[in-house]
Amino acid sequence: MKINVNELKDIAPKLKAGDKVELSGYVYTARDAAHKRIAQLIKENKPLPFTIENAVIYYAGPTGTKEGMVIGSCGPTTSGRMDIYTPQLLDMGLAGIMGKGERNAAVEEALIRNKAVYFCAVGGAGALACKCIKSCEVIAFENLGCESVKKLYIENFPLTVTIDCHGGNIFKSGREQFDRRKEAVPV
Repeated sequence: MKINVNELKDIAPKLKAGDKVELSGYVYTARDAAHKRIAQLIKENKPLPFTIENAVIYYAGPTGTKEGMVIGSCGPTTSGRMDIYTPQLLDMGLAGIMGKGERNAAVEEALIRNKAVYFCAVGGAGALACKCIKSCEVIAFENLGCESVKKLYIENFPLTVTIDCHGGNIFKSGREQFDRRKEAVPV
């Protein structure tokens, strides 16, 4: 299914864990250090580097850009490191998050509460992912290097819905499926 970031809030309730999508539109990169600074800005009631409402954050720290390219390798980083910050951002209107790996219960509850979605991108395929990125602009915290906040324009970025806004979670359902199969195999 092809989805535009601007339509994600409306489409999210129709998505189910395991759905494959191609996302297009503007997303923002932010990793650990950027999230820490964003949290400080929120605490100090200062303006954020981008509007959180209906935005999508991609947990990525792109490598340096080679000549003739828009961006270097841009694969997902482990999402769990942002779990401490994610519920607040979801409560502020964040529509979706992209990364890799499991999330904690607080993030899952915030996704459900806010009718948002967590997408997983294929880890280890950052060089391929960069082909879906059509523009890249550093918009905040430039001194963080690869962890600066960047505004990316993506086209048909392949993702899997990992946690939907109904509580579907492929990490949990996949583990349960594996356990059932393991129990069915004679020893």
